[in-house]
Amino acid sequence: MKECNGAASSPGDPPVPPALYRPKEEPTPGCRPRLARFLRGNMLVLLTILGVLLGAGLGMGVRPLALSKAQIASFSFPGELLIRLLKMIILPLVVCSLVSGAASLQPSALGKLGGWAMLFFLVTTLLASGLGVCLALLIKPGVGAQVSTGDGDGIPEAKEVVDSFLDLIRNIFPSNLVSAAFQSYSTSYRLELRNASDPAGGYNITSDKVPYGQEVEGMNILGLVVFAIVFGVALRKLGEEGEILIRFFNSFNEATMVLVTWIMWYAPVGIMFLVAGKIVEMEDVIQLFSSLGKYISCCILGHFIHGFIVLPLIYFAFTRKNPYRFLWGIFSALVTAFGTSSSSATLPLMIKCVEERNGVSKQISRFILPIGATVNMDGAALFQCVAAVFIAQLNSISLDFVQIITILVTATASSVGAAGIPAGGVLTLAIILEAVGLPTHDISLILAVDWLVDRTCTVLNVEGDAFGAGLLQVYSDRTAKKNPEDVDLTGVKVDSSAKTLEDDPLLEKDVKVFIDGARSEEEESKM
Repeated sequence: MKECNGAASSPGDPPVPPALYRPKEEPTPGCRPRLARFLRGNMLVLLTILGVLLGAGLGMGVRPLALSKAQIASFSFPGELLIRLLKMIILPLVVCSLVSGAASLQPSALGKLGGWAMLFFLVTTLLASGLGVCLALLIKPGVGAQVSTGDGDGIPEAKEVVDSFLDLIRNIFPSNLVSAAFQSYSTSYRLELRNASDPAGGYNITSDKVPYGQEVEGMNILGLVVFAIVFGVALRKLGEEGEILIRFFNSFNEATMVLVTWIMWYAPVGIMFLVAGKIVEMEDVIQLFSSLGKYISCCILGHFIHGFIVLPLIYFAFTRKNPYRFLWGIFSALVTAFGTSSSSATLPLMIKCVEERNGVSKQISRFILPIGATVNMDGAALFQCVAAVFIAQLNSISLDFVQIITILVTATASSVGAAGIPAGGVLTLAIILEAVGLPTHDISLILAVDWLVDRTCTVLNVEGDAFGAGLLQVYSDRTAKKNPEDVDLTGVKVDSSAKTLEDDPLLEKDVKVFIDGARSEEEESKM
């Protein structure tokens, strides 16, 4: 007889106590297997970060060549291709994910999740707006700044505050779903001359600013989101008759996510050329940062505080989980947001990250994230508040309490419709300036550095969407534990044609083997 440690024992020896039969301790794995697992699990994140760094180095190396605009466009073509690929799948992803998500939820759960999501988006946007105003009043980026306002090229046409909100409501209810896929409604103005009688017997020619609406280029995501949610609820109301169509949207959605997986592996290359192209386009970096450095620093500092302190604290306060581990799970999507500068284009990658790396269910992520990409604009609201105070300080205009509250409310409310308004956040900034009576010609200064500030805005926007999805997942889990029937996230019911588990064509092979083994054991026990 041999002991477990390999030493021989004679027949006359006393029996070895069971405690001595201990298996050999296996050696602890070294750093190399851990490093290999880390690289396999985070390869895409590391490649995306490497793409940004290589893009910055490539751009700085190409700048001395003084490329023409045509050569820069050709140089940036791989990055343009990435944006086109991402925008290609926005429409099917948003519509299918919202239809399947709304159809898989009970109406009561749909209302609760949607209500909590809108409350989170509203509170965080208000916090971002308040932070932007406080930082601008504290740092005073416009005081003593010596900058030129330029010729005003590229400044969008300013709209009345009432017309901007009416356009928001009009875009919620599109008149044509097909045109909503590539057009949105916007109000413009024209001057009409008319003769007015003079009490003295003459005539005076006066002009009126008459609003008129027109369809402009740009996807009306807000209208598509509202229609998809209502359509999904209607399919849920149909019961078994609507399950076939729900299955179609689910399958369409899964196929779209497969395309997203393929595009994700091309993203590092595209991001590298996007960053390099923007660096090559810059004319004089030193002069730009010296004149607008305080404004840029104020915006980026506000985005950093809100993204790495405020939002993580909110997430930790409600979940008691490490928020920075959650951020690492979506890091590749955040880098993609920085490279593409588009919340909508980052949406497919964000859905993939929160589901596979942060454990958010498909029903929640594919229902909340498309809504958040449309209505949740923390970064844009913060940047607009900083820009409004900056322009006021630049013109030596002191803001009173009422004007500050107007900036906060207008920035928070108008950011909801930013996705359906042409020119994005810059046009929304024009609305804020009009609301408080500030000059709009200074927007040309904001346009000069919008390419940089808008990227950090996008990162903060998509980060807020992801944290909202994580908070709703925790909320639904807690509610399901207390009352399993309150939040129904079970998805579509199994088709009634599959009478038994064995007849289900989607059943995996190992499950069938388990069923056959259990049946044979049952027959043997009967015998």
